[in-house]
Amino acid sequence: MASSPLPASDEDRQEIFRRATIATLRAVGGRPEQDVSFQDAVLGGNIAKKPSTADTVQLPHISRGLSTREIQNIRGAADAAALRLRHHDGTKHRAPPEAVARQTFEAIEQARCEVYGSRHMAGVRANLDQRLVQKCADAGCNKMASKEDMPASMALGLLAREAMSGEHAPSQAGPALEEWRKSLSPSATAALEEMARTQSSQQDFARACTNLLSACQLTELPEEVEQQAPSQESGDDEETEEDVPTPQEDDETPSAGDDQQDGYQPESGEPGNAGDSDASDSLDEPETGSEEAAGPSDQSPDGDDIPGAVTPYKAFTTEFDEEISATDLCDPEELDRLRQQLDQQLVHLQGIVSRLAHRLQRRLMAQQQRRWDFEQEEGILDAGRLSRVVTNPTLSLSYKHERETEFRDTIVTLLIDNSGSMRGRPIGTAAICGDILSRTLERCGVKVEVLGFTTRAWKGGQSREQWIRQERPANPGRLNDLRHIVYKDADTPWRRARRNLGLMLRDGVLKENIDGESLLWAWKRLSRRSEHRHILMVISDGAPVDDSTFSANPPSYLEDHLRKVIGRIESDRNTELVAIGIGHDVTRYYRNSVTISSAEDLGGTMMAQLSELFSPRAGRKAQ
Repeated sequence: MASSPLPASDEDRQEIFRRATIATLRAVGGRPEQDVSFQDAVLGGNIAKKPSTADTVQLPHISRGLSTREIQNIRGAADAAALRLRHHDGTKHRAPPEAVARQTFEAIEQARCEVYGSRHMAGVRANLDQRLVQKCADAGCNKMASKEDMPASMALGLLAREAMSGEHAPSQAGPALEEWRKSLSPSATAALEEMARTQSSQQDFARACTNLLSACQLTELPEEVEQQAPSQESGDDEETEEDVPTPQEDDETPSAGDDQQDGYQPESGEPGNAGDSDASDSLDEPETGSEEAAGPSDQSPDGDDIPGAVTPYKAFTTEFDEEISATDLCDPEELDRLRQQLDQQLVHLQGIVSRLAHRLQRRLMAQQQRRWDFEQEEGILDAGRLSRVVTNPTLSLSYKHERETEFRDTIVTLLIDNSGSMRGRPIGTAAICGDILSRTLERCGVKVEVLGFTTRAWKGGQSREQWIRQERPANPGRLNDLRHIVYKDADTPWRRARRNLGLMLRDGVLKENIDGESLLWAWKRLSRRSEHRHILMVISDGAPVDDSTFSANPPSYLEDHLRKVIGRIESDRNTELVAIGIGHDVTRYYRNSVTISSAEDLGGTMMAQLSELFSPRAGRKAQ
């Protein structure tokens, strides 16, 4: 009697689905030999793993359970990657130089590949629609009420998808998308219509896309396009610029922190400088006595003090900047709720990251183990050398002393990018790693400080409003209000600060990022500490982004400033600077850095970097 076939195991289902997905991707993409990989299940499970390259398509992890939602997610990601392979030509890709415009251009080009490529494939279109719904839900679009809440890359990507497909965005896109739709100028609407007509031609589509970004004031048109434009059209653009609505002050910003700002001060003749004596006191030199150690100094230090500076960096005003504790940004009940939300994410990751943390702890404790000094005249009798006395009674007894190895007291500052592009999995993983890192190093006697940096508003704030009231002077400098958040200071135990880390998950906290001044702020706090060894670790997913500053200053204004700040800190022999980039190549900025392809690798990479820093060889080098 023939036996009935055994049901397929989870491993068999996983392997069958993996092979089918790869085969489908290669077939739809027209690349029979295309390399495809799946993300690791273990957070940081492969610390030495190289980041994804342009030749490799990386898809989400396939778990053993293989739920329906997971299957839909992987199918959608595979179809999106396949259509990009088939319909995107890298030689014709001309993204604008500005960071926000470049990110938006990429999102719109991906939408073109998906809409145009799936026009005759209903199954693929259904997978992509389901993936879009999930992406909107994961990003929290339903909770974005105003235009400023939704990043330009997401909003314009959805509007471009609507124009090309003729179908409305999913309801999960939320009310913020409707605000974006209402705010479009006639030239932006015309550019969307042109993109719908030219979606089959990547070159023509790119020109229409550039027109859209220019109409939305995210980039400038190339010179040859400007010369072709009618004169009356340029006049309309000027009127449009004057009519751009400015965001109001963030309603969650407490007024108590305004007089405790940290950062640059404007020149004595610049606005917002009158009577700012508290800010002047806060910018004193660090108290370490080091010639090179210095925090953020007066008005334009990085243009005048740092070699190679061309345009001095400055802030239009620091009147509205703030350094604020996490406990002052929301009430205790909400902090408790956000912490519970973080703990839920921590459940399936805690085991993996904790094992990595224990490995780091063992390395640190090994350096603090006691060692022996032998051949002493008094102390504890050295039984290992008694045989010498037995063979030669004329020799004296040998003693030994136990002493602790000198372990330099250390402080680690973890500076986390709190920009809107970190929303979702990246910021959650960063908060988890900050939580576990604080606990681990605290057990070893290493002080830890967890800081975050963002802005108080999207696309400017009160700084930009003041600039507009003063008739928009040229080259104003930084035009947004800084928000520097202290989640945990170095002297606060983890058990008292653990609740604060959940604030990173709060909607509305993550906005734009001005990295240069934030890095100086963290370095200044670190330089004032009395510990012998200072380690500054930066976690970011991109270059500095602030639309208001980009629109009124040279395109590389913030990026040039960041490079100068990094060079200044790296030349300080008292500070060790490490950077981790999430999906963004930070090696072009930082000398000691690593780039990871996904947030899931953050925990392992962070522990690996710290393990390397705390190795005995690195310790001797630091001394």
